[in-house]
Order: sequence, then C-alpha cells, then structure tokens
Amino acid sequence: MPLKVHETIASLVPYVPGKPLEELQRELGLSRVIKLASNENPRGPSPKALAAISDATGSLNRYPDGSGYRLREALAERWKVSRDQVILGNGSDEIIGLLAQAFLSPGDEAVMADQTFVIYKLQAMAAHGRPIEVPLREWRHDLQAMAKAVTPRTRLLFVCNPNNPTGTMVSAAEVEALMARVPEHVIVIFDEAYYEYVRDHGFPDALQYVRQTRNVVVLRTFSKIYGLAGLRIGYGLTSPEITNYLNRLRPPFNANSLAQRAALAALEDETHVAKSRAMNETEMAKVSAGLTALGLHPVPSQANFLYFDAGKDGGEVFEALLREGVIVRHIQGRTVRVTIGLPEENQQFLHALQQVLGRSLSNKRES
Repeated sequence: MPLKVHETIASLVPYVPGKPLEELQRELGLSRVIKLASNENPRGPSPKALAAISDATGSLNRYPDGSGYRLREALAERWKVSRDQVILGNGSDEIIGLLAQAFLSPGDEAVMADQTFVIYKLQAMAAHGRPIEVPLREWRHDLQAMAKAVTPRTRLLFVCNPNNPTGTMVSAAEVEALMARVPEHVIVIFDEAYYEYVRDHGFPDALQYVRQTRNVVVLRTFSKIYGLAGLRIGYGLTSPEITNYLNRLRPPFNANSLAQRAALAALEDETHVAKSRAMNETEMAKVSAGLTALGLHPVPSQANFLYFDAGKDGGEVFEALLREGVIVRHIQGRTVRVTIGLPEENQQFLHALQQVLGRSLSNKRES
C-alpha cells in the first residue's frame, strides 16, 4: 500500500547538500579543494569561542539549558530588549519553520521575493501555506510591490536584508514606507543573517519596530561572521507575544550546550568580528575587480559573497570549476554565487574561472 503524504509535502524537492571536501578530492584526484559555496567565514571561529567549547566538553553528559538563559540575557543586553523578546534556534532556519507552523493555516499566504533564501518558501509550503513570490527589481527586494501583494490571507512577509543570493539591501526609507503600509495582521520578518558585514550607512534599524512592539521579527545568526555554522545557533528578536507562541512549538533542547557556550564567547569577541569584516571588505574588492577584468559584472554586495552572470550556463561553470578544485554555488540559469574566502582562495578562484572561461571562448572560436 503506497504511503499517504500531503500533496504539498510530496511536491517539495529535498535539499541536496554538497559532498564532503575529502570525498570530492578523492573523486576528482585533486590535492586541494576550496569551498566558496556556503557563505561561511573563512577565518573560522573566534579563539574565545574555541576555548569555551573546550571548557564545556566535560559536561556533555548533561542536557543543555533549555531556556538558553545566559545567551538570551547577553543578547537582550546587546540589543536593548527584554529577555522574553529573544528566542534561540538551531540556526535561524529553525525559527523560520516555527513561524510558519505557528502562524500559517492551510491556504494562508507568505509574501517573499522570487529570488531569495529558499527556506522561506519550503517552510511556508511545509505548513500548508501559500508562498507569494514577488519579482526582484534591479536585484533588490521591491518592497512597494510586496506591500501590494498583501491580502487578508497574508500572515507572514519575509525581507532578507542583505538578500541571499544577490547580496543587495533595501534602505531605511524603503523599509519605513513598507511598514507604513503593512496591516497589523501581517508579521514582517527581517532576516539579517549578514547584518555584521553591512557597510552601507543607509541600512535600516529593523529593531526599532521590535522595540515598538510591532508585529516584527528580526533574525540573526552565529553561522556567518561569527564562524559557528557547524554548531547551528541563531536567534530571533521580537515581541513577547510572538516568542510565547514560538516557544510552544520550540523543542526544549534545540540549542545545544556547545553552541550556547561558543555563541556567548563569540558575541564578546569584537576583535574577531572586526578583523573578519575588514578582510571581507578588502577581499571582496579584489574579487569584484577580478570578475570585472574577466568581462563579468558582479552585483554590488553588502554581504560576504558576490552574485554574477557567468556569461554562459551557470551549471556548466560550476562543474568546470569543481574540476579545478573550486566549489561555488550555481543559483539558476547563468547566475553563480561565490563566497569571499581567504586571499589565496580568492586568487585560486579567479585563476580557475579565467581558465574555465578561456577554454569556453576557445571552444567557441574553434567551432
């Protein structure tokens, strides 16, 4: 007898993770493979976070603090909110799922960009909601069009700022205009995973709406600039009412002990964050210049990655770079996203891309 699965769930495509670097090296016969696909901090975690992890290993027989008291206290103090306005997640992805479960009934709508973090759509559909995708405008969220897309059935509206995969941001003025139009029955979710990388002074202060107890959630993570992607720890800042509903669904030990201790230490290491930000800015300028020299035009980014039209099928470019020992992310069509890595990794990427595109042009001339 065939399994009975909800048609929405059956229609979802599972996320396919990349192979381990060691396995790729063995398959491709390469001595070195660099990964520039997942927007990780190439400098690694804070030394203070590593020390905190080491200190915590002796108590791994105990369950974690289910309330995340110390980390939530530190985050509340950092962002000038109360502790009951902070929720921890197994990555900020988990909080997105909790929001969809808590606030979407079958047929309810979640408004999002049509080229943004794929988890919004997946979680909305998993909750039997209806994703409403609004086209980007010049690679940026079109907040006016998103506001127009809101209906009485809309419950969630996602703004990824800076946006993944394009790296673009929306300004404070644009967000203010959006918030003036969004009705009270809609929760606006500002996903700011790359917040610490932003250089533009026009970036909005979304937390002001949280402090005003608007129906707003601001998501942040320790997976990016803090270098703790492997520990899966993120957080949300929102109203006590919304955290109350999310905590009814949240698994009691979703933030593990090592993640909590490491995040607490990383939060205090301003030096590590500053050095990571500075290196990213310097290296992004070099990679952007290198892409431009190859006749490519990366989209200006406020994050730690660049998005560009490869000039040919992006899947082919991805596969060719893989054979050169460089992993990037093929987004769709001709577009590719590359994470800013260490200086030597960025040089290897640009050299490999030059080889790949050079072979492509040579093949065209020969044909």
